[in-house]
Amino acid sequence: MGRGRAKAKQTKVARELKYSSPTMDLDALQREIGSGTAAPRNGGGDEDDYADPYAPEADDEDEAPSRRYR
Repeated sequence: MGRGRAKAKQTKVARELKYSSPTMDLDALQREIGSGTAAPRNGGGDEDDYADPYAPEADDEDEAPSRRYR
């Protein structure tokens, strides 16, 4: 018991978020994002973003046991 007031508050906030249309300052957003021509922070290596941290290194492959099924 005692959740009625909290639930009413959540419902009110959710309804305000759903139906309100806040003003958007697109110029400030563009300044925050930047012009888009700057170099990436990580040096441009997209491969590093998705690299598997648990994958064996190139040097470790000959040390790993081979799994060949015949």
